[in-house]
Amino acid sequence: MEKGKIVVVDDEKIVTSAFSTLLKVEGFCDAHFFNNPNEALIFLKNNVPDLVISDFLMPDMNGLEFLSEVKKLYPEVSKILLTGYADKENAIRAINEIGLYRYIEKPWNNDDLIISIKNGIERSYLHSELHKKISELENAKKELEKYSHNLEDIVKERTDDLLQSNAKLEGIVNYCADGIIILNEDGIIEKVNPACENLIGLVSNKILNSTIDDFLFSEKTFITKELHNFEESELFLRDFYIKNPLSNVVIPIEISFARINPHENIKRFVGVIRDVTEQKKADKLRDDFIATLTHDLRTPLLAAIQTLSLFIEGALGELDEKQKLLLSTMQKSNEDLLGLVNALLEVYRYDAEKLTLNKTDFNIYDLAKQVYDELTPLAVQKNIDFRIDCENKNIVINADRSEIRRVICNLCGNAINYTQELGTIRITIKNEQNDLIFSVSDNGSGIPAEDIPNMFQRFSQGTSRKRSSGTGLGLYLSRQIIESHGGKIWVESILNKGSEFSFLLTDVVKIPMEVN
Repeated sequence: MEKGKIVVVDDEKIVTSAFSTLLKVEGFCDAHFFNNPNEALIFLKNNVPDLVISDFLMPDMNGLEFLSEVKKLYPEVSKILLTGYADKENAIRAINEIGLYRYIEKPWNNDDLIISIKNGIERSYLHSELHKKISELENAKKELEKYSHNLEDIVKERTDDLLQSNAKLEGIVNYCADGIIILNEDGIIEKVNPACENLIGLVSNKILNSTIDDFLFSEKTFITKELHNFEESELFLRDFYIKNPLSNVVIPIEISFARINPHENIKRFVGVIRDVTEQKKADKLRDDFIATLTHDLRTPLLAAIQTLSLFIEGALGELDEKQKLLLSTMQKSNEDLLGLVNALLEVYRYDAEKLTLNKTDFNIYDLAKQVYDELTPLAVQKNIDFRIDCENKNIVINADRSEIRRVICNLCGNAINYTQELGTIRITIKNEQNDLIFSVSDNGSGIPAEDIPNMFQRFSQGTSRKRSSGTGLGLYLSRQIIESHGGKIWVESILNKGSEFSFLLTDVVKIPMEVN
């Protein structure tokens, strides 16, 4: 098999230059590099690739859109998406939507990248060979009809070809490093390869005719349930596990399913089971590294902020106005950076489930009023009508006061940022029996309907129409905080009319006393 034709697309020339050097060192001679996805598509229309590698974030066309166009041209060609850590969910979604072969997070490991490239080219080659064999079999059928008078000889010839093809496919299945399993729509296992036997820890005759749910499990769903609802061409499942009875070790896995007979009424599926133990370890190491790094950044940032404060306050000598302005700008930049570091730390703690809620009883109106008083000067600067509506000011709830305060600050701060001058913002507090409903509404620019599902995702900044200068972590953290309390947070919005962000905390109201 030849090295293969590779197409690399990234809007940063330094990345394509690095790829060019790496691929030349590894002996890949037929590689083509583009900094514009549209130019790459023009090239691809006249050149059949064996592998396409694309960055995710690009100005003219993002990686998902570009790879979707590539799929239309060459459905079976292997496609690799380069992502940052924040885009991991988009990359996982792309596996189902565009048949992504693999995603690689930046910065990548060169050895892992080269292995992925080689495997991707080999995968494209195997797909091409498989389609060739299928085409040959279809031609054989036409030959049988055309030369029916010599049917016996032709059948024998084509049968030999089919046996050779099956033998090749059988070899691929038997020597594949990933587990391969064939089952019907009820989850009854019909066939497994040796790698699957090793994962499950049983020989095939102990596995066959059992249901897949006997061996693979998840806290969220059953595989048989997913297969019954499966109508697409591919199905990708994460967060599943196998408990190997020989080693008694629980193995984390990911599974990809595809229909074997998409045009028949009786459904049968082939599944590829991948052991992701090492990937899970790598993810944990990365998260721990981020947490350690951000934690260690706080000390020098605090020292810098305090030192600048001493200069500004004149403790080390009088300063003129230009000097004060310069130092104040430096101090504000350091404070913004410290806020980002703190936000990243909070994200890590929630994602790693390392944050313990400190629940106490407190008056929710008093807390909201405190936030209101702090933010009112910002609203006054924009002549915004900023008010609190609360019929019962004696509502006491049991929750983590500091975390709920973080949510309220975020919702109110966003409302002020996205509301024009002379606008209106209302904080509404209600209790229904033991439940608290807290809302912040505004008559600002609103949110497009297509952006609403992404508002509480990590690093989501504003909308597709306008991105904010913030970290994109505020609403994500708010969702994590509310859900950790067993509650729910949501948004209702009409474009150019305004938005209302609300959260519900159930069974938290302790003393819903009426005002006399």
